[in-house]
Amino acid sequence: MAAGLARNLGGERVEVRSAGSDPAEQVNPAAVAAMAEVDVDLQDAAPKLLEIDAVREADVIVTMGCGDACPVFPGKRYEDWDLEDPAGKDLAQVRQIRDEIRSRVEALLESLGAS
Repeated sequence: MAAGLARNLGGERVEVRSAGSDPAEQVNPAAVAAMAEVDVDLQDAAPKLLEIDAVREADVIVTMGCGDACPVFPGKRYEDWDLEDPAGKDLAQVRQIRDEIRSRVEALLESLGAS
C-alpha cells in the first residue's frame, strides 16, 4: 500500500521499489480493494523478495517491522513505520491502516521535497 501511494502521490519525482523480507504469495485482497477506493490500482501487484542491491541503491529505506531481516547500510536514511499488519483484517480495518500509511507517505514526500 505504501509503494502504491508513494507512486501515486510522488509521481515522476520519486522512484519507488517495494519488497519484503518474507513476502506473501499475493497482495492482500482487502488491501487491493481499499487502495482501489483511492484510485491506486494494486490489481497486478505481486509481492517480491527484498534484494540487497535495492537497499544499497536507495536514498530512503522504509521498513515495517522487518527487524534483523533487513540489511543496514551506514549513511542511509531509514524509517521504521510501526503499522498494524492488514493480513486477516476486514476492509474497514484495512482502510484505517491505508489512511495511516497515506499520512506517513505524505510526510515522507514532503521531507524529500517531492510532494
